[in-house]
Amino acid sequence: MDARVTLAPVEIGARRLRIEDVLRVARGGAGVALSENPEFARRIRSGAAFLERLLADNGTVYGVNTGYGDSCTVSVPPELVAELPLHLTRYHGCGMGAHLDDEATLAVLVCRLNSLAQGYSGVRWELLQQLAALIEHRVLPFIPSEGSVGASGDLTPLSYVAAALIGERDVRHAGVRRPAAEALALLGRAPLTLAPKEGLAIMNGTAVMTALACLAWQRADHLSRLCCRLTALASVALRGNRGHFDPRLFAAKPHAGQNEAAAWIFADLHADETEVIRLQDRYSIRCAPHVIGVARDALTWMRRDIENELNSANDNPLIDGDAELVLHGGHFYGGHIAFAMDALKTAVANLADLMDRQLALLVDSKYNHGLPQNLSGSCGARAPINHGFKAVQIGASAWTAEALKLTMPASVFSRSTECHNQDKVSMGTIAARDCLRVLELTEQVASALTLAAVQGVALRQRLADAEPAELTPEVEAFMREVGEHSPFLDEDRPLEAELRAVTGLIRDGRWALYGASGADGGADA
Repeated sequence: MDARVTLAPVEIGARRLRIEDVLRVARGGAGVALSENPEFARRIRSGAAFLERLLADNGTVYGVNTGYGDSCTVSVPPELVAELPLHLTRYHGCGMGAHLDDEATLAVLVCRLNSLAQGYSGVRWELLQQLAALIEHRVLPFIPSEGSVGASGDLTPLSYVAAALIGERDVRHAGVRRPAAEALALLGRAPLTLAPKEGLAIMNGTAVMTALACLAWQRADHLSRLCCRLTALASVALRGNRGHFDPRLFAAKPHAGQNEAAAWIFADLHADETEVIRLQDRYSIRCAPHVIGVARDALTWMRRDIENELNSANDNPLIDGDAELVLHGGHFYGGHIAFAMDALKTAVANLADLMDRQLALLVDSKYNHGLPQNLSGSCGARAPINHGFKAVQIGASAWTAEALKLTMPASVFSRSTECHNQDKVSMGTIAARDCLRVLELTEQVASALTLAAVQGVALRQRLADAEPAELTPEVEAFMREVGEHSPFLDEDRPLEAELRAVTGLIRDGRWALYGASGADGGADA
């Protein structure tokens, strides 16, 4: 009944983690292992030992022998200090909304473990071991997605992680929902008894928003690459002008991501002498690198900020065991993640809008330069009753509209909470959830355009009055892969199953595009 993984683990405590490391565990099936470096273990134990000495000497530490939040002025009697973290985990058990899936939950656990492993949280080595065991054996708490304002950290959702460590609430393990205590017993592990600061250390951090940001970053990276491939296909289908993507043109405007996108599209278009229909293609083709390039450039600084958060100590207070310092501050504030996710959802929604416009050109015989109306592959006597991609274009327009509607920035909607102690909050977790929803909708638009663009190229190749355009080997291979999931549309058929299948491939990053490997839990920046 053990769900233990066997792939090479991600080492915690040895180096900075990258987004790809989180994804190797969350999406790629790897486990984790605590570094065997003696200095790492010494640093962890130093913080816990200093905190123990400080309490023995009647020192005052927020959240250890005081109340939480606005109750920080309330002293906790020594005989109740040991019970305080248990109460923290329990009264925060009020999350709502859909539960995070396995992928997101694993990412949360990795992010929290890596933060605690920075050595500033005053937790014991045993806590790190217990958290690593949850990851290694896929004992996954049911984490509600709603209830965090993103400052004081992701308190409520992370309380479900704390509860699993101590054998409370339910978890998923080996495909079964069971009490956490039962799952721990199956691993031969006892529930953890939290030391005085450990409940706060687990919960008072940005692990949920950071985990969701890691997942969003990877999906946006793959999606932006796919947009380049689909732009190339649309250009072929519309007999577009390859010169719009010439590197000499883009050398005059040196945005790196824009140049990268243009170079990819240019390489996908065969260097033949096929006559173009228009000297200048419409904006959704001609300006595609400029739209995609915004996302490509944004992903570079977003990686920086996400990985800084991933490799930070972000609870409060921080404990420096070597210097014997207690540092009270606000590192639980998730402003960098909030801003990155608000920006990313806008960049991604613009990709949806771009692809929706490209699809509209492809299906409309007034603009598609001789392709059949709605890209219908039917001909002869049956042509009048076949409607091709007519409804798919309507659906893509609906998904695009919803994605655009969700771009309102969450980070500006700070709410004062907890007796005005948490009076300026980040809303980072809401921003990350919004971003994932925008990604989901945009991936659906990309799926529709993928099917339509492949259909458009196939139709263009079949036209008797046109010289068949040569395709690069990469584009030909891509079309074959798409065709395995959605054959040429000659007679109308329901396309939902095919759209869902292709959307899943896009979401999982299954296609290797422009040097990035597919489905490996990450891509090159």
